[in-house]
Amino acid sequence: MSVSALSTAMFPSSISGFLQVVTLLGLLLLLFKAAQFYLHRQWLLKALQQFPSPPSHWLFGHKIQKDQDLQYILAWMERFPSAFPRWFWGSRAFLTVYDPEYIKVILGRSDPKDNGSYRYLAPWIGYGLLLLNGKTWFQHRRLLTPAFHYDILKPYVGITADSVRVMLDKWERLSDQDAPLEIFQHVSLMTLDTIMKCAFSQRGSVQLDRNSQSYINAIGDLNDLFVSRVRNIFHQSDTLYSLSSNGRIFHRACQLAHEHTEQVIKQRKAQLQDEGELEKVRRKRRLDFLDILLFAKMENGSSLSDEDLRAEVDTFMFEGHDTTASGISWILYALATHPKHQQKCREEVQGLLGDGASITWDHLDQMLYTTMCIKEALRIYPPVPAVVRELSQPVTFHDGRSLPKGITVTLSIYALHHNPKVWPEPEVFDPSRFAPDSARHSHCFLPFSGGARNCIGKIFAMNELKVAVALTLLRFELLPDPTRVPFPIPRLVLKSTNGIHLRLRRLH
Repeated sequence: MSVSALSTAMFPSSISGFLQVVTLLGLLLLLFKAAQFYLHRQWLLKALQQFPSPPSHWLFGHKIQKDQDLQYILAWMERFPSAFPRWFWGSRAFLTVYDPEYIKVILGRSDPKDNGSYRYLAPWIGYGLLLLNGKTWFQHRRLLTPAFHYDILKPYVGITADSVRVMLDKWERLSDQDAPLEIFQHVSLMTLDTIMKCAFSQRGSVQLDRNSQSYINAIGDLNDLFVSRVRNIFHQSDTLYSLSSNGRIFHRACQLAHEHTEQVIKQRKAQLQDEGELEKVRRKRRLDFLDILLFAKMENGSSLSDEDLRAEVDTFMFEGHDTTASGISWILYALATHPKHQQKCREEVQGLLGDGASITWDHLDQMLYTTMCIKEALRIYPPVPAVVRELSQPVTFHDGRSLPKGITVTLSIYALHHNPKVWPEPEVFDPSRFAPDSARHSHCFLPFSGGARNCIGKIFAMNELKVAVALTLLRFELLPDPTRVPFPIPRLVLKSTNGIHLRLRRLH
């Protein structure tokens, strides 16, 4: 037999042997994964055995209809005091917590953010304050805290007011059309405009820049895609996700967001090349957010890397506008659906500001009833509906129930704020809950989270809410659109499936 004939005869045998090896390896891998799934599920069942939950499928977990998460959680909250496990699939479960004592214990510790889900945000916002843990988080938090000192925040009130007026001028033109207005997109542009001017020394108005809308849209897509990925067992692998249609959309949206923030950094660096601008910065007692990052020196004497710099800018660009936009939009909706409270706020604001031509830092603390209404709206519609921690050490709660290290805990701010054991008749809009002399649990109202990792910009955000609400009430009577009642859904911030539509009646 010739060499050619011999190799031809042997070739099928070689292929067959190779396929057998591949098949065997595939079966071994499958068995390994099945054993891994089984063992982790058994560990979870044992770890969570003290916490009953609704029946769930051993593989698919709890079946919840699309965008009905909040409704299911509120229904289950009535059956299970303090907490219940929510199964996403057979080997993935979060303990959902809504008892203020439980939440106080968790927020009083130094457990890290859940790496199993929050890591999906890293391609977008990088490892800034939101995702960092441990010593590096502490260093960055300490570095950035001076950006939110009172001396820095006071002049921001006037800048915020100017941005709000640009939005209200636009609303005046649109309200002449006598059609309901979807306000969330407009408010998002306004809060982006505000954060760009206050924290990033931006000149001009992004509300008048068409390119800004592409950034807003990208952030909306990234919100939806993050939540979708967390819940999809087939999208946990970075490789598989990158090949999916959602993965490709996520990649493009990240590029758009990064282009926006990189342009902001580039422009500020260019401004600081000007001697006059640089001297003005040096004369300031305290620096704005981006200038702190650009001039920062870490404990080892090194500057922030370009990667760390962009991560903090991406993080605060998102958190500084999207969370606040959610809060303002839902507050205006709450006031629209409660006209008596709206009018009482308006009268208070009119008494303080007159026609609103000038609003200052000192005015904000005098808006007592308006602040009560804002807080009550934040209770019913918390801008951040949940935060997640992964236990780095075992924990025992006040009722004796305990959890081991490694369990993931979801602190449901939305459920906490609607817990009838904490807030009687939680669906009723009652600003008197926040009267100055009212007493409540220290951890029953957490619109900006709590503990060491609370929102670093909460005072800035609260001031922006007050300015936006006050100036809006001076110009418009807010009326709901009965044909499009908003339906709240949990994303990174609280959104509505159908937007937030209001009718705006110009006041004379």
